[in-house]
Amino acid sequence: MPSALLILNPNADVGNAWRRIADLRALAEQAAADHGYRLDWAGTVYPTHASQLAAQAAARGHDLVIAIGGDGTVHEVVNGLMQLPEGERPRLGVVPLGSGNDFAFGVGAPSEPHKALVRAFSGIPRRVDLGVLEDEHGRREFFANTLGIGFDAVVTIRSHSLPVVRGFAMYLVAVLQTILLNHHPIRFRFRADNEEWEHHLLMLVFGNGKREGGGFLVTPHAEIDDGLLHYAALKRVSRLQFLSLLPAVMKGQHTSSPHVRTGKGKNFTLEADRPLHIHADGEIFAGFGTNVRRLRIGVAPQALEVVV
Repeated sequence: MPSALLILNPNADVGNAWRRIADLRALAEQAAADHGYRLDWAGTVYPTHASQLAAQAAARGHDLVIAIGGDGTVHEVVNGLMQLPEGERPRLGVVPLGSGNDFAFGVGAPSEPHKALVRAFSGIPRRVDLGVLEDEHGRREFFANTLGIGFDAVVTIRSHSLPVVRGFAMYLVAVLQTILLNHHPIRFRFRADNEEWEHHLLMLVFGNGKREGGGFLVTPHAEIDDGLLHYAALKRVSRLQFLSLLPAVMKGQHTSSPHVRTGKGKNFTLEADRPLHIHADGEIFAGFGTNVRRLRIGVAPQALEVVV
């Protein structure tokens, strides 16, 4: 009998996910039985715990690991699964209970948690790419959806301190705060497969998926299984120009702006003139007080099988 492990993050959605998880338990038991799965449960209690649970899944005989939480939960589970040899990695299912749920959006998971839970047992497996980043200190992580450098990483940091506001509104408030308080362009030296340039940038985003922040289509042409990462770089603009671009970013229509540079590739190297703020799938890779100035970014094609 195949076996499934459900990894729950009760602190997703700024601590509100635990209220909804109890409602899903009976449904999970029924869906597992209907599709012939033996079911195990595990809850996360500290950062990186989901990675440890996912890394142990194959040894415990699990064929399917379902991440119940937000993009941060998916990020940890993905990094745990990628510790396993390719032939031993369980499939991944996703139940969106977070603030942004952008990876779930990217793989076509239903936005309603109860429908996504059933789909995790009954859907069709699909191989997807992952991004990989490594800094000059040798720290290496995978990202499933987006890697943000500069402005949007600061937005992510600020959003964590806005417990009263949730979902897309939380990110929008954090964006407005960051425009007012952290409008500091960074000088980048950028190298990719077929290009090299230098610019002062406010923000640089690499997308394996199209969307981040619960509704900003920053890399609208990205496909999660095309073997490429797409990037969008916002050049130095005024605060007012930045505000005027926001509606276009929400619709994915900013790529024609002269203030935005876009491209795609498989391998990238970056050097900055000051320490960087970086998030990977909404998890802080380099925050305030860190000293990361150089990055190598690449793609791991068809790295993981996701039930969609």
